[in-house]
Amino acid sequence: MNAILDRNRAWFASPSVDRRPRAEASAAAPPESPAQPKLHRAVVGVIASRLRRIGTVLVPPLVVAAVFLVLWEMATSSPGASLPSPSQVVSDTWDLIVQPFYDHGGNDVGLGWQLLASLERVAYGYLLAVIVGVALGVLVGQSTWAMRGLDPLFQILRTVPPLAWLPLSLAAFQDSNPSAIFVIFITAIWPIIINTSVGIRNISQDYVNVARVLRLNGFEYFTRIMLPAAAPYVFSGLRIGIGLAWLAIVAAEMLIGGVGIGFFIWDAWNSSMISDIVLALVYVGLVGFALDRIVAITGRWVTRGTQVS
Repeated sequence: MNAILDRNRAWFASPSVDRRPRAEASAAAPPESPAQPKLHRAVVGVIASRLRRIGTVLVPPLVVAAVFLVLWEMATSSPGASLPSPSQVVSDTWDLIVQPFYDHGGNDVGLGWQLLASLERVAYGYLLAVIVGVALGVLVGQSTWAMRGLDPLFQILRTVPPLAWLPLSLAAFQDSNPSAIFVIFITAIWPIIINTSVGIRNISQDYVNVARVLRLNGFEYFTRIMLPAAAPYVFSGLRIGIGLAWLAIVAAEMLIGGVGIGFFIWDAWNSSMISDIVLALVYVGLVGFALDRIVAITGRWVTRGTQVS
């Protein structure tokens, strides 16, 4: 019995045991670490910074667009206005907006199908322009003889308006679709050739010396030195080329007919459907902007943000 009493006395006397009630022990717990508020403030600061950045990018164009729409609405609200107001455009083209992929047979299809037909032509023509344009640009940039022989010819041909090639392409291919693709090709190729050749000629001599020290063969020099060094120039040409290609296909489709956003605009004009034309122009602008952004973002990713000086 004495041994048990001695153990109990020792337990109660021990300073390492907290015999206070749980609520009292919790109340006496140490305060929250000061690192936690700092982390919270850092997260809030990052989110606020990103929101400010997004607002800086989005707010100005949205404000300008709103002002433009208000002025447009005011200028065309009178009964004798020759152009429809924005509200009238939305009212007249609501079915086209909510049903972009309807298909009633023949050429009576929605704007979604028209845009896809135009984008398909642009894809084929632009891809050919990229392949041929980069190859010719490398040749002209590498060879002094090729530059002296081909550059004057390129400078002459690039000044020919895109639609001037259409009758010749129709005579050669006897079909509207390959003719439109050729117009895209011949329109987009010139800035690709010129920018690629400039990029090749501007490769730093230090890179060339490194290639000689490493004894790189022709293929290794092309893939490891030439293309990475000239990539910012190449993508500058690709960005200009995609914009010209989209401009050319819309104009070409007005003349060749069939299907496509250009044909839709021309057909709407012949039917005096001005609201349909306005809606189509909005879609043309949005798609063109999207194509430009895709090429620009791809270029920044490939070149790691390197800009042409």
